[in-house]
This record gives sequence, structure tokens and C-alpha cells, in this order.
Amino acid sequence: MPPADQPDLFGDAEPTLSSETFGGKPASVSDATRRERQPLAARMRPQTLAEIVGQEHLTAPGSLLPRLITSNRFGSLIFYGPPGCGKTSFAEVIARETKSRFVRVNAVMSNVAELRDILATARRRTDAPTLLFIDELHRFNKSQQDLLLPDVEEGNVRLIGATTHNPGFYVNPPLLSRSHLFRLEPLSTAAVAGVLKRALSDVERGLGSRGCTATDAVLNDLAVLCDGDLRRALNALEVLVLSLPEKAEITPTELEAFARERRIRYDADEDEHYDTISAFIKSCRGCDPDAAVYWLAKMLAGGEDPRFIARRLVILASEDVGLADQLALPLAIAAHQACDFVGLPECEYALAHATLYIALAPKSNSANLALHAAKAAIANQPVQAVPLALRDKGGQASKRAGHGKGYGYSHDYPENISGQNYLEKPLSLYTPKTVGAEARIAERLTRWQGLKAQLQQARK
Repeated sequence: MPPADQPDLFGDAEPTLSSETFGGKPASVSDATRRERQPLAARMRPQTLAEIVGQEHLTAPGSLLPRLITSNRFGSLIFYGPPGCGKTSFAEVIARETKSRFVRVNAVMSNVAELRDILATARRRTDAPTLLFIDELHRFNKSQQDLLLPDVEEGNVRLIGATTHNPGFYVNPPLLSRSHLFRLEPLSTAAVAGVLKRALSDVERGLGSRGCTATDAVLNDLAVLCDGDLRRALNALEVLVLSLPEKAEITPTELEAFARERRIRYDADEDEHYDTISAFIKSCRGCDPDAAVYWLAKMLAGGEDPRFIARRLVILASEDVGLADQLALPLAIAAHQACDFVGLPECEYALAHATLYIALAPKSNSANLALHAAKAAIANQPVQAVPLALRDKGGQASKRAGHGKGYGYSHDYPENISGQNYLEKPLSLYTPKTVGAEARIAERLTRWQGLKAQLQQARK
């Protein structure tokens, strides 16, 4: 044992993962006492791979992860998924089933000095493989992640990282390339409700000693309120049971407080933020008003900055509605101004107004396509000089150079079509779509092209 003033680097916050347990010895009395004081979510943590629920795409017999664990020939693993879906449970089960020495680090509280000590100790202790579990791996900066590379490469430690963030953005490429990546999904309502039911009746690890009951419908409703987060659901169940007398029934009345304070899983600047705004944009673009206003409501409930939503609406108005409905852009700008002028919560009405208008508007990306075509012409072709007839003729020097000579004043011609070219080498960059108001633009443009061709032919 280490001295009292030194932490046991291979000690474990949860007694079931002590080295003695992995060796087959029973946990100590102090461990058992400490376990009784743990939250329900910790006590109900799966002990075997078979107990992990809701991730059948990873745990099914014959799939990659069970084969890696059975053979005990894996390197580093990264588990990526939302809170409460089983990332830590996977790490603990793997450590138990492979009889590894388990070291737990939370990236929020750890530092380089602690990492150096852990890695140095792992190099010395070769009697059992060291499994280093880093929770919230995305919180480690590049230097901290790079520090892990040599020992991961040499096999001194097996790294298991858990993250709620997309590893492609938050894990260094060298570390990511040395790891198997497994994505976990939010748990289904049925999976969460099943664990809640088992926790109510489990005397040894759950709340069975209190004798409280609940109908399947109540447990299902509680699971729905927790949005696939099993940890939150178990913690909520424990609070409910401990607040009631023994052998009491949990009724819908007890759930009302949780329903009023329901938290939406939505973190600014994290995956849920980007995924939800992506769904919102694509729903508006895809003309689905119901989906668009649903994702809007989710963002508002999650605390998203309404000005951020309004800016996306302004972009949508030009990028995806464009000339098919020219009221979309001023309406989106008005919604953006309302966010500052009115503020929350009333500006939500303006956002809903603009969202539904844009979702229901005819769509055209012709302005977007025309801009990209013009940029491509600038980038890939010789840059055209401004024709002399179009150049500014202010000043005697400009006039002597012939600027403006031959310019036909458009208002002197029917429908403002003079027949002149406004590029030395004409390009076709804008193609109108025949939807909404742009259909009339397409007709007008076709007529103008005909007039221009006639005038040019008459001058030959």
C-alpha cells in the first residue's frame, strides 16, 4: 500500500474494480460499506458485458468488441456517445473480464504530472496489464494527449477513452489512429425502463429493500423524461423512492416535478448543438414545417442563443429560398432584429414565424449556384478587364482614354435592354429555377435574351 500522503495510482473509486476483485478474492468489508453509500447508478453498473443494455450493435455475439475482449488482444479503445449511455460501464466490464489493473482518470481534474506518474508506474508494474480509463478525453489538450502516445504505442498501458464529443475533432489524429472507435447510441425508452424496473426489485444492488413499486407506464414515462440517459434515470428513481415511505407506490403525481424541471440534452458548442442546427437547416430546406419548428423548440429549450438561430434563418433565406420568394430575406432579418429589440421569451414567436415561412416557401439555390460559378470563373479563367464603355468617365484623363464611349443608356431602350454586353467575354453563370416567383423571372430573362439577340443582330 502507498503511504497515507500518496494516492494509490491503481486504486479505484468503485470497490468492485479493485485488483483483489479481479484476482477472484472477495471485496473487503470497507468496500462493501462504501458500496452501500454509492448512488444507485453506481451500484447498478453492469458487472458483465451481457448486463449492458441498449448497445446491441456492439455487444451482439460475434461482433468485434466481444471478440476483442474474449481474446484479450486489443490495443486502445475510444467510446463515443451521449451521457449515460454506458461508456464507463464498458470500460469497467472490459477491465474486469480481462483481469486488468484499472486506473481511472477524469480529464477535467487531471494534469500532466499525474499522467507522468501513472505512466511511470505502469511501466514498472508488469504483473498485470494496466488499463487506463480517461473519462471526458476531449478535455485533454494536445500536449496531454501526445504524452500518452509512447506508452500506448509500446503497450505499457491500454487506453480506454470516453467522450461525448466527436473524436474526429477533439482527439489527436495520432492517438485516434492507434485506437478502435466505438460509437454508442442514446438508450431506448424500453432499455432504460427495463433497468429501472430491475433496480426497484434488486435487493442487493438496487432499491428492493424499500419495497416500493411502480407500474410499467410510470417507469416508461420516467425513462422518456431522461432522454436516453440511464444515469439520470436511475438517480431520479432513487430520489423518488427515498422521498416516499417504504412499500409506497410511485405514481404519476411524483413524476410531475421531474417533468416540470426536465433538462434537454443540448450543450452549446458541442455535438448536440451542431447536430440539432444541422437538422433544423435541412428540415427548412426540405420543406418540412413540423420538423423545422420541432428542432427550433429543442434549441430554445436547450438554451440556444436566439440570435444564432436568427442568423441561420438569414442565411437560409438567401441560400435556399433566394429569388423563389424574395420576402424570405427581409422577414428573416426582421426576426433577427426582434431578438435584440424584444428579447426572450417573446422573440421566440418571431423565430417561429420566420422558420415556418422559410420552411413553407418555394426553394431556389440559384443565387448560391450563380455566386459559386462566378467565383470559379474568377479563380480558373483570366480575370476580365472592365469594357471601355462601362468604365467611369469622370475626369478629363478618363474621357481622353475613351472611358464610357459607346455606352447605351438602358432606359432609352424597351425593357432596359440595349443589346450591349457587360462582359468582354460573356458568361452564363445564373440559371433561374422555374419555382415560385423565380418562374416569372425565368420567363422575363428568356424574353430579355431574345430582345438582346435581336438588337445585336440588327447592328451587324
